[in-house]
Amino acid sequence: MIAEKSIKEGIVGGGRLDTALAAILPELSRERIKTLILSGALVIENQKILSASSKKYEGKAFALHIPVPRADRAIAQNIPLNIMFEDEHLIIVDKPAGLVVHPSAGHDDGTLVNALLYHCDGSLSGIGGVERPGIVHRIDRDTSGLIVAAKTDAAHSGLSKLFANHNINRQYLAIVSGRPKQASATIETQIGRSPHHRKKMDVLDAGKGKHAITHYKVEHYLREAALIRCTLETGRTHQIRVHMKHIGHPLIGDQIYNIRQKRIKSRPICSHFDRQALHAAILGFIHPITEEKLYFESNLPDDMQELLRELEI
Repeated sequence: MIAEKSIKEGIVGGGRLDTALAAILPELSRERIKTLILSGALVIENQKILSASSKKYEGKAFALHIPVPRADRAIAQNIPLNIMFEDEHLIIVDKPAGLVVHPSAGHDDGTLVNALLYHCDGSLSGIGGVERPGIVHRIDRDTSGLIVAAKTDAAHSGLSKLFANHNINRQYLAIVSGRPKQASATIETQIGRSPHHRKKMDVLDAGKGKHAITHYKVEHYLREAALIRCTLETGRTHQIRVHMKHIGHPLIGDQIYNIRQKRIKSRPICSHFDRQALHAAILGFIHPITEEKLYFESNLPDDMQELLRELEI
């Protein structure tokens, strides 16, 4: 659900744009107006204006698009969950591909957080803030598999320490393009936001990103592809997707990192597979409160199993 917007209209006065608009719209501060202009919210003569300091629009008609504030917390929604484990402290869910983990721009509801708030009757850790209650880590919308959420602040703090100290067993299954020459290897790089594409992460030079380590092992060679198991030491955004692209074997179906995906046997294999072939298959850790040893495995989802059958040698 896209947030609604209100529109303020009028004629620009003299001086800097942000100052001139603030004089016309006293309910908005100059800093707020400046932020809105820089975000592309100001339209003059059918063009977005991005300069808050410009003085050349005096006497021109303007339209300032102001997003209506979203609710100050996520709402509870009755969305079915595949629950692997639950106690009074935490909950482990097997997330389907397509389910966003927490509310964000363009995804105000229908997320895992909305489902958890309903299932747990609002009992989630508040450490993650109003938009991310209970969320200790995340997996991408189009990645399936296991994720843990905290129901109490104590569990949240304990889980966060386990993740920070790399004391979480996280293993993923992925189907990659091509057949890696090395049956197993460790990929160690710096990962950060791509300087060329705002939606992409990339391998960066030393000191320009965050340290990232992925261990992979080929489970099964396929026809011009492979099923691999990835074990994470770190948890950077898009880490597996970026690392596999970095070594020349991007994930099949990845709409960001494999847009030039090769055709296999003269057939475009992602014609029906439109998500990254990535599944969070194993999650294991010591319960931060009870100290119980927890270990869970999630079966490969149907769409990835079908893809494997299609790619069998």
